Amino acid sequence: QLAESGGGLRQAGDSLTLSCEFAGRNFEDYAMAWIRQALGKEREFVAAISFRHDNTYYGDSVKGRFTISRDNSVNTVFLRMKDLKPEDTAVYYCAAERGQVWSDPNEYDYWGQGTQVTVSS
Repeated sequence: QLAESGGGLRQAGDSLTLSCEFAGRNFEDYAMAWIRQALGKEREFVAAISFRHDNTYYGDSVKGRFTISRDNSVNTVFLRMKDLKPEDTAVYYCAAERGQVWSDPNEYDYWGQGTQVTVSS
């Protein structure tokens, strides 16, 4: 079970940090990802972090602005977002997959309920 938090309304240029708590065992064995979906659009890969070595991966639209990290001691993954843009407006989902990290949202088996991020211009 995954539970996202931290969404909200921000202005362009602001920063925001999302959190996702993993309620289960062996969190350290899971690759974790953030996927977003804007209204009327397809799901979009945002960022992922591997289960080992904390390798990170980013979608092109967020590179240099977003940072994914994880804290295995508290079973939580974070997404720090800076220089937010109106096009970042979406529901942000946390996703997990045991083992390999993927950029394809369809490869993740476990999903949270999502948290809304709205960025005004």
